[in-house]
Amino acid sequence: MDKQTKQYLLQGFLFVLTLICTTLSGAEWRYGGSFVFSDYPMGWQEFFGGLAFSLPFLGILTVHEFGHYFTARYYKIKVTLPYYIPAWFGLLGAPSIGTFGAVIRLKQQVNSLKQTFDIGIAGPLAGFVAAILVVVYAFSTLPPAESIYRIHPEYEPFGLDYANIVYEKDTFLLRSTLAQYNAEAAAKYESDTILIGPSYQTSLLLGSNLVFDFAKAFIVPQKDKDRIPNDHEMIHYPFILAGFLALLFTAINLLPIGQLDGGHVVYGLLGEKKSRVVSTVMYIGLIIYSGLGVGLLGIYNPFDFTQPPSDLIMGLALYGLFIYYLLGKMQLSMMNRLMYTVGIIAIQELLVVLYPGITGYSGWLLFAFVIGRYLGVYHPPVQVEEPLSDGRKILGWIALIVFIISFSPKPLEIY
Repeated sequence: MDKQTKQYLLQGFLFVLTLICTTLSGAEWRYGGSFVFSDYPMGWQEFFGGLAFSLPFLGILTVHEFGHYFTARYYKIKVTLPYYIPAWFGLLGAPSIGTFGAVIRLKQQVNSLKQTFDIGIAGPLAGFVAAILVVVYAFSTLPPAESIYRIHPEYEPFGLDYANIVYEKDTFLLRSTLAQYNAEAAAKYESDTILIGPSYQTSLLLGSNLVFDFAKAFIVPQKDKDRIPNDHEMIHYPFILAGFLALLFTAINLLPIGQLDGGHVVYGLLGEKKSRVVSTVMYIGLIIYSGLGVGLLGIYNPFDFTQPPSDLIMGLALYGLFIYYLLGKMQLSMMNRLMYTVGIIAIQELLVVLYPGITGYSGWLLFAFVIGRYLGVYHPPVQVEEPLSDGRKILGWIALIVFIISFSPKPLEIY
């Protein structure tokens, strides 16, 4: 078996494994259960139901990657087919989306600015179009609002006013009352009283973006507005979840930093010097927002002034060291790196004082870490710096607009 055949077999195996993983994850999100850690494990019926998430989600991801692939092939640049990255955490009892995405590998260096720009922008624009189609379908085919009772039968006795109860305060429901509405669901509870509310469940709140805001306002007919699911329940709607995550991945790829697709776009539009300024501002802004009010993943938090002074000082020291580490590849002198670190924390402290309770999203720290330590903050110079055509410049600005309308400041929150 030659090397090329082994590569194809590996890529095919990874795709099938990723399809299985995303289907498992999609079923767990859709039905609110688990294939492993559950008193009532899910089976084949739920697994096949998970395809409603995995097929559109992987489809969008595939369109994105083949946008890069076919553009590279157009320029006769050697490139691999996508390598999909499976990642199902069900065996650990943790939620996941079944994949870390996919990557293609260019097998030769791209020296032309035009080619770098075209290859970089093709993926996210193609994926965005596919994501829009999924979002439009998702919001134009919403099931009746009562369909949430299939996932949460304990909501049914409260009617469609359940949101005022289950997210705001704890309450008790008699099992006999639930049995009047859903005898099968009531039989699963051992106690005569069922606790409903925040202490009963960990609710995951799906974020939003400008595309979703538009879809809710204009795609769903006025007579069907009651069908728009509560933000706490959108994770149970597979096409909505697939579209949202696809838009989120598009926005992440279009971050105008380093060698991300957005970094290629900004480099092509603005040139090396100006793109370095944009990348610096975006990267520092990402760090500021991700740690705002929460510190290092909420574990070491120098912004919680209610904790003992010793814990506050410890949190400040460890958080400062982490930021200093993130700035390690920004080509700064030791003194400037220290000044940036102090400046970032000072801005965060000022915002917390001026706007008590303000918080960022600590999940973005992961991307700040990957960008700052592995992908790089700055786009490397290309050898052939030919000017872009007006058409390419227009596409570049469109791509940055796509980034803005696809980005979600807080994609997924535990409520």
